Amino acid sequence: MPQSSSTPPTAVLVHGAFADSSSWNGVVTRLSEQNIRTVAAANPLRGLAHDAGYVRELLASVDGPVVLVGHSYGGAVISAAAVGADNVKALVYVAAFLPEPGESAADLSGRFPGSTLGETLREVPVTLADGSKATDCYIDVDRFHGQFAADVPEEVARVMAVTQRPITAEALAEKATEAAWKTLPSWVLVSQGDQNIPPQAQSFMAERAGAQTVTVEASHAVSVSQPDAVAGLITEAVQGTS
Repeated sequence: MPQSSSTPPTAVLVHGAFADSSSWNGVVTRLSEQNIRTVAAANPLRGLAHDAGYVRELLASVDGPVVLVGHSYGGAVISAAAVGADNVKALVYVAAFLPEPGESAADLSGRFPGSTLGETLREVPVTLADGSKATDCYIDVDRFHGQFAADVPEEVARVMAVTQRPITAEALAEKATEAAWKTLPSWVLVSQGDQNIPPQAQSFMAERAGAQTVTVEASHAVSVSQPDAVAGLITEAVQGTS
């Protein structure tokens, strides 16, 4: 059934690498307090085109308009998933990648100094569902707190480290082919203490996209450490597209 234009937007949240949907818990609580409906996608982290296709199918199941939110690698996913998804009205990037076609997450992370992610990674060879070979990447558990979530309490970061979901090296190296931020209004949160994606890279991508931008003193795990700031930016995007 066609939806009324007055249907309020749903925030669809897409996590990034080394995380899962629980990384949005604090944000979801705060959005609920604002009566903003949320859906947290389980990003497969297998390959950019594959993951974007999964999210695009999820978007098709959401009634009414959507504000699509991506953290980290999830930003590359939403940039592709929103193309052809007519119900997506805005994009929100949280310490995230906004790749141009032809760029990968690995390319953008290495373009500016500051990322120490590579030296913390542990690689595990895997066989994917289609029989192809790939390499799963985890952050070393003992280095996770300092690398990914330095401003998160140690006991919380320890659980995050143990429960992290790996991303394939191939997903991080896969080139983008689409960039929805070129045609949709975008909001960006730059995390100044990020050791995964250099803050300079985040600012560069935000400026290139002409996005409305806020800067927060936080680690890469800003959705966990500063859910108020993240929820506030998402609320701004929801209100701006209602």
